[in-house]
Amino acid sequence: MAAGALTGKSVIVTGASAGIGKAAAEMYAANGAKLLLADLDADTGEAVAAAVRSNGGEAMFLRTDVTKDADVKALVAAAVEAYGRLDGAFNNAGVSRYGAPLALGEEAEFDRVMAINVKGVWLCLKHEITAMLAQSPAGGAIVNTASVAGLFGAPRMEAYAASKHAVVGLTKTAALEYARKGVRVNSVCPGVIRTAMMDQATGGDAERAANIANAHPIGRVGEADEIAAAAMWLLSDAASFVTGHQLVADGGMTAL
Repeated sequence: MAAGALTGKSVIVTGASAGIGKAAAEMYAANGAKLLLADLDADTGEAVAAAVRSNGGEAMFLRTDVTKDADVKALVAAAVEAYGRLDGAFNNAGVSRYGAPLALGEEAEFDRVMAINVKGVWLCLKHEITAMLAQSPAGGAIVNTASVAGLFGAPRMEAYAASKHAVVGLTKTAALEYARKGVRVNSVCPGVIRTAMMDQATGGDAERAANIANAHPIGRVGEADEIAAAAMWLLSDAASFVTGHQLVADGGMTAL
């Protein structure tokens, strides 16, 4: 992809304080985007925005709980107020759960995962699309972070798998509803990525980490910037004919 793929574009990134979101913030700013970064972790999120600005990029941070309608509405309004319009959004905020088999799962944890991963994406889509339709010219591009666990089953991760299947469904539905109105909606489906979520899944167990790496035919887990780059292509004009697509970046896992 050519340098400057997002030049001049106003882009929201949720879950921007760490992992894929942080990598996206750094990469998108370096490629010309004007960013509004969002996360629950205000201290780290502000630090990411400050680092972007210190490197010559344009970024603001707004503490946002994506499960709260008022927070998400305010986030989108802030992007439009600051930059005049909303061209793109990377709805990346999410949580994982690795634990007991389904029958031993806890209701509160299931509700937490679904609220953040599903309701959060739904609220973001709702307010982002509304803003994109209201501006002139209308339109924009949205990328949701799903997962390979949204494409197949994931033992001991039933809430996470259910939530990511739901993200795929939201993505396809939104894409179909707004394709003729200039709004493209896609998702990126990572395999296991070297982030805090991977550390949570392995519990620091080197053997388990090796087994996870070996589950990918490419022989390793992915890096956060590889997923950020995949999402950046979907947000860019280079993907202008792509909507309703689930871009799999999984080192070959789904080819098995």
